[in-house]
Amino acid sequence: MQRYHISKHHSFYCIGLSYQKANAVIRGRFSLNDTARTNLLKEASAEGIEEIIVISTCNRTEIYGFAEHPFQLIKLLCKYSKGTIEEFEKVAYVYKNNEAVNHIFRVGTGLESQILGDFEIIGQLKKSALASKELNLLKTFLERLTNNVITASKRVKTETEICSGATSVSFASVQYILNNVKDISNKNILLFGTGKIGRNTCDNLVKHTQNKHITLVNRTKDKAVEVAGKFDVTVANYADLQTEIKKADVLIVATSAQLPTVSKDIIYNDKPLLILDLSIPKNVSEDVLELKNVSLVHLDDLSQITDDTLQRRKAQIPLAEKIISKIEDEFKAWLETRKFAPTIKALKSKLEEIKSEEIDYQRKKIPDFNEEQAVLLSDRIVQKITKQFANHLKDNETSSDESIELISKVFQLNN
Repeated sequence: MQRYHISKHHSFYCIGLSYQKANAVIRGRFSLNDTARTNLLKEASAEGIEEIIVISTCNRTEIYGFAEHPFQLIKLLCKYSKGTIEEFEKVAYVYKNNEAVNHIFRVGTGLESQILGDFEIIGQLKKSALASKELNLLKTFLERLTNNVITASKRVKTETEICSGATSVSFASVQYILNNVKDISNKNILLFGTGKIGRNTCDNLVKHTQNKHITLVNRTKDKAVEVAGKFDVTVANYADLQTEIKKADVLIVATSAQLPTVSKDIIYNDKPLLILDLSIPKNVSEDVLELKNVSLVHLDDLSQITDDTLQRRKAQIPLAEKIISKIEDEFKAWLETRKFAPTIKALKSKLEEIKSEEIDYQRKKIPDFNEEQAVLLSDRIVQKITKQFANHLKDNETSSDESIELISKVFQLNN
């Protein structure tokens, strides 16, 4: 296995959990808001971790970074979330070096999304990388890696049909409504929360339901007004949430609170009410199911929807993996070059030292010594020798580590 290291004691890890083994409740316990993520990053920096990225979405929470042991990263996650190490061990995964690199490529290109081809994760990855960069925790390795993942994501999106059709969490919720609510164009739909998923859901509602009775509520009204203006829907005050729920036939909750924002205490509907909770942690309390007229569906249930669109996407996986493999190989080739760059630099410096000593010796020994020609000639020789060794390290089928060690020993390099 290729070692990615800042020092000989550090390897590159991914530790985390996702919808594949962790249910919504557990994912909620390990979710990190922006404040928790920032505090985690600051402590990581204080502990000497030099490069790290933290991703927390409704489907996964992951940390990518260099550490002596993955437990360093696991402890940080458990400290700044509500999850415990025991819970983590039951549902988590740990990837190292090559496997960690491959995993971030698969995540960033939608192959590991809860709904195949859902590319919302790449926006989260960009945001996470920016947060790390602001704290000087995104350096050469991770910046190059995330940029390569972004490139792979763009190519998979444009060169395959893996995101053909509108299959995403937001669309899946609208698809569920279309399949389960009769005469939907005449029903009252209330959307609570206007973050990214809320905005995308609103977009899909307007496009696919032909409904003129869509109302938005958000804790910060200005955000709701902004979204409403784009889609020509109604806005209600957060203070009137209970009244708006009473009028609703369908309630979609897409808030990002750490505790439930909707419970049975604020529901006084006489007619049937379908609630879709698109939040992690869950923002709708399970106690709403005690009300006979209420039906509750969570995004984990929505992701089980399979249709022709999803089958077509699955057929595109081999092509997507081919694109990923090519860009991943390019990253590894860059990394290999970066690994021996210090040796080549030290070799060139050593040759320059030998050149200077020899020119100085010949200048003293030879009358009318043509120093200009000697420098020109010796510079070309140094350049050719350096290039020869660089090509050897690039093309050599044997271990570059062994070659680096031999070159360093022969030329007595202190790189």
